[in-house]
Amino acid sequence: MSRFLFWQKWLLALGGVIVAFGLALAVFNQTPLFDALFNRQINPTFWAEADITPQIKAFQHWVYGVLGATMAGWGVFILFIVHEPFRRRERWAWNCLAVGVGLWFVADTALSIAANVIFNAAFNSLLMVLILPPLLATRSHFSAPAKP
Repeated sequence: MSRFLFWQKWLLALGGVIVAFGLALAVFNQTPLFDALFNRQINPTFWAEADITPQIKAFQHWVYGVLGATMAGWGVFILFIVHEPFRRRERWAWNCLAVGVGLWFVADTALSIAANVIFNAAFNSLLMVLILPPLLATRSHFSAPAKP
């Protein structure tokens, strides 16, 4: 397998993971697993008390549901772009991924740091570490016109 195809498959797998994680966050965000992964990391930034009110729980259920659904949709876009146009080395596909991921990372991470939600900034950084290598490794494959 060529290096390009390795990185294309990497991005496909990552897109699938993002879809699965997003759906899990949307559906299971009030379970003990997500409570340990997210709420215990994020809650102390916004609520001093350990036991949060039912209204806060309802808000978290909604906001994590919306976030998870958005992540799942973002993952689907990655899958579709990487599956065909990226594989065919259509320049717009690489540009779309690079600009979209760059915009998400800068905006989301800056807002997270400003709100002192360091956990989310760290999570974003982990995702960027997984996305950036294939983008950098494949960039040179998109400088020539697309191959049929």
